[in-house]
Amino acid sequence: MHGTMSSSHRIVLCLALAIAFAAGCRTGGTRARDSAATATTTIDIQNEDFNDMTVYVLVNGQRFRLGIAPGNKTTVLTIPRYLVPGTTTLRFVADAIGGHRTPVTEEIDVTPGDQLAMIINPGG
Repeated sequence: MHGTMSSSHRIVLCLALAIAFAAGCRTGGTRARDSAATATTTIDIQNEDFNDMTVYVLVNGQRFRLGIAPGNKTTVLTIPRYLVPGTTTLRFVADAIGGHRTPVTEEIDVTPGDQLAMIINPGG
């Protein structure tokens, strides 16, 4: 989705600074590659909207379903390892179940083991 979105339709995506710092400190040794290969990448979704949302990740123009973020709840979804084999540029889509809005995040670089946070603001 291009253009400006009103604040009630915006999804905010934040990378936890501690995780970003830790990812930047990795060494190029075998141990670092092994831990990156087994690291779990997650997204913590705080859905402040009434509607449940189906959450997708966009990778190289392809959409992959991550799961459901129930309305007015916080949900943690795991991003499959095969989608984040190394530093990868991702976008996230929240498709309202029974609604007409589908907010999309900006692109973000994600590294295996990152813990992401997304807030879905209430629709209007």
